[in-house]
Amino acid sequence: MDAAIRDPAEALVPPSRLRRRKPLRFRRIVPGGRLFDVMGDRPLGGRFRAIRRMIMATLWTLLAMPVQALLIALPGRGKVVFARVYWRVFCFLIGMRIRVVGERSEAPRTLFLANHSSWLDILVLGATLDAAFVSKAEVGRWPLIGLVARLGRTVFVSRSRGRTGDEAKEMRDRLGKGDSLILFPEGTSSDGTRVLPFRSSFLAVADAAAAIQPVSVAYDRLGGLPACRRDRPLFAWYGDMSIGPHAWRLCRHAGLRATILLHEPLEPGAIPNRKALSAAAEATVAEGAATLRQNREPHPLPVRTALPA
Repeated sequence: MDAAIRDPAEALVPPSRLRRRKPLRFRRIVPGGRLFDVMGDRPLGGRFRAIRRMIMATLWTLLAMPVQALLIALPGRGKVVFARVYWRVFCFLIGMRIRVVGERSEAPRTLFLANHSSWLDILVLGATLDAAFVSKAEVGRWPLIGLVARLGRTVFVSRSRGRTGDEAKEMRDRLGKGDSLILFPEGTSSDGTRVLPFRSSFLAVADAAAAIQPVSVAYDRLGGLPACRRDRPLFAWYGDMSIGPHAWRLCRHAGLRATILLHEPLEPGAIPNRKALSAAAEATVAEGAATLRQNREPHPLPVRTALPA
């Protein structure tokens, strides 16, 4: 027994005190273990937050729809301004803050080209830009959402080749009337970790625009902390995801923020080739989105008119 005692002082310590104790560990309440998950997003509090936000957003939508319907019937830019106000209030009600980096093109007939990862893109871009969206035709058939999209003067496009000419004509007509449009050239939403290739067919009406401005969008704050890769599924909405459950999960969280990076606009004639324009815009948007995802300081980028071979 004496040989087992390395230090004579240990003989004065009760045997129970000599037992090795495991380090104190705190069980993670939810996956991720963030401070805000422990302190500010307990299950019950998160549910109450989501219920409050979704009820308020729905009531605001029901209140705004007749106002926008009246403004559409009247001449002037009231319908454009109110659409932006609607989205701003909507973002506020669901707890989404928006940070804008760069200057918005003030030229009429601007074509904004943005990456697309979520239904949230409609909210944050609509709250930032005085422009109408170009969306897939299925959205126009969704309950309530389709009605809101129509009141926002959305241009609906289908995947049918037979209607491509009519839809391009409608976009040209809207640009010709001085409206600006927001395009998602990826053609679908991504998982938020990358920018999908741009489809050059979406830029068939670029020559009718007075300016083209690439836009990078990323959701970079969750619980007031920088969002990381594992947080992307909370924001990203793609594939066969249902919008209801996705919105419910999102609205349970506090401290949400989106950053919109407005790159330098260019004239359509600067890159006369449609495919080259698509590739140049894609490179700019992808680089800006990567900067935002990595939580680096963003800066507006110029569109390179000559891409490396």
